[in-house]
Amino acid sequence: MKIFKSADILLPKPQYLDKWAVVACDQYSSEPAYWDRIEAQVKNLYSTFHLVLPEAWLNTPKEQEHQQNIRPTMDKYLNEKIFQLFPNSFVYVERTLTNGMIRQGLVGALDLEAYDYHCPSTAPIRATEATILERIPARAQIRQDAILEFPHILLLQNDTQDELFQNIAQNKEHFKLLYDLDLMANGGHIKGYLITGPNKERVEDLLEAYQMRCQQNQGEHPLFYAIGDGNHSLAAARTIWDQLKPTLDKNMCQTHPARFALAELENLQHPAQKFEPIHRFIKDVDVTALLASIPQVDKDKGYAINYISAQGHGTLYLDPNVSPLPLAVLQKYLDEYLADHAGVIDYIHGELELALLCAAPNSIGFYLPTIDKDSLFETIQQDGSLPRKTFSMGHAQEKRFYMEGKMLQ
Repeated sequence: MKIFKSADILLPKPQYLDKWAVVACDQYSSEPAYWDRIEAQVKNLYSTFHLVLPEAWLNTPKEQEHQQNIRPTMDKYLNEKIFQLFPNSFVYVERTLTNGMIRQGLVGALDLEAYDYHCPSTAPIRATEATILERIPARAQIRQDAILEFPHILLLQNDTQDELFQNIAQNKEHFKLLYDLDLMANGGHIKGYLITGPNKERVEDLLEAYQMRCQQNQGEHPLFYAIGDGNHSLAAARTIWDQLKPTLDKNMCQTHPARFALAELENLQHPAQKFEPIHRFIKDVDVTALLASIPQVDKDKGYAINYISAQGHGTLYLDPNVSPLPLAVLQKYLDEYLADHAGVIDYIHGELELALLCAAPNSIGFYLPTIDKDSLFETIQQDGSLPRKTFSMGHAQEKRFYMEGKMLQ
């Protein structure tokens, strides 16, 4: 069963690549000014900005205006023939991060029939953390109306041998270079190489060998791949596919483009994969009352969680008996408080960004520790998932930028 496979990949022609790629729409969600700056840069240019909805604009006057232009813009780009089609291919990606490290990726299509965003699950492809169901409808609405997809989904394999990417890197001189450019807004540099023909077949053999090793090592219900980023977009894709599937005949169910979602596969074990904590930011809240509601234990017995607000900063000491993960303890108490009191929670990727947001009145931020990436697959298999928004793969500007696409119809 090919659960991650080659695809008919679309890329803009070289003359349209300059401002094409923008960062994942779920980044800078509490910083609408970031997206306002991006909008100003790409306003009259071909760009994936016009094909996605920044989450910073949800529930604002910009949301409806921007969303209703997404499908017409897709039609416009197709009619103006700005794309090149690379059939039955993979794209090998080298992303140079701001620290100079190169993160490797392989763009292909995952089979949504092999993916389940519910937790716990025994599917070959699983979410790493609990899915926030209320975040699915907005994405599902966009995908339902779309004829194209441009993903920010990162799919993780857990390959200590790193066989796939070592082989690809050793042979990249034989691949066609598709793009080589700097990304906007401090996003680093990116190169993409076309893998097709016999080289594609070799990649498929390596993917199959990896899955066989997983099967041998894990036994029944092996976990082949976990979603590193973009789980809610992928959950929306699965939702739309489940709605469409009953309307198709048996043959179409096997081959329909909507059954497959484009994603970038990466190896969890590669040195460039850095896990960053996702901090908690709460606005429009009574800071004093919130802090008073959180039970604490003695300093030498608890998890230390630092917080910051306009009123000052300090440390909470949380009971480790509640959960082996410090985040799980904090999240439990925050959820309980916000269920009955005013306050809006958000998830922030950088310490500086959190501190700046917390300078506003009636706001507080909690700094979270980083989890051990080596425990990720084991925890998912044992516990079903991590708490929502437990970790981030790199800083916000290092998230996947929208680049490759494919047809959905």
